[in-house]
Amino acid sequence: MKKASIYHQPSFHYLLDSEAQEETREDYDDKQVVTEIMARCFIPTSITTTSWESFRFIGHEIRITEAMDCYGAVVWPSALVLCYFLETNAKQYNMVDKNVIEIGAGTGLVSIVASLLGAHVTATDLPELLGNLQYNISRNTKMKSKHLPQVKELSWGVALDTNFPRSSNNFDYILAADVVYAHPFLEELLITFDHLCKETTIILWAMKFRLEKENKFIDRFKELFDLEEISSFPSLNIKLYKAVKKNQRSV
Repeated sequence: MKKASIYHQPSFHYLLDSEAQEETREDYDDKQVVTEIMARCFIPTSITTTSWESFRFIGHEIRITEAMDCYGAVVWPSALVLCYFLETNAKQYNMVDKNVIEIGAGTGLVSIVASLLGAHVTATDLPELLGNLQYNISRNTKMKSKHLPQVKELSWGVALDTNFPRSSNNFDYILAADVVYAHPFLEELLITFDHLCKETTIILWAMKFRLEKENKFIDRFKELFDLEEISSFPSLNIKLYKAVKKNQRSV
């Protein structure tokens, strides 16, 4: 009876109504923003010899060539989320003249958007993806970007001191979209994040949660970095994080 009397108090009903309204509002906001993000992508109706998609960011049409036989050469929703965030938060996370590296750049969409926002961009990925990555970046940034983007090979955890010596690493931002998926190199990925970070480096990382390994990687990541969830898209199962090295000064 006591429990029943509590549930019938008006204040409790008000609390339930407020919580329900908040959940409804958050769900509505999520769907509205996700609709806006996905509307940035245009898939041509005509069949061409080369598979490509068109995206609209920073007032530019960005044409991306994909390769459907490789995970790394496809534009995934996490990349769209990160691009949208960079565009709509350009004042808070100012890219102009900043040194930016993207790991697991894939098709290059995120790197292209960062470049169009004025950053010095280094786009990195595995050797077999560099040709398509370079093609997409060149065709979409030539005569449009303040700084000419670079494309470099980066195999996580491999020859980091040789190819990216700590003495010359001076990255303001590390960008990453959907880098934790269907591969056995998560420890190497963590080593790479740590190697590329200075005390002032900010990581902006969008991740879609699919498997239990994503949660385990987050736990390992938190051992080295202070991690903050800055945005969430439940309908896409994607979260956007900001991270800095532990016990270090943030920008």
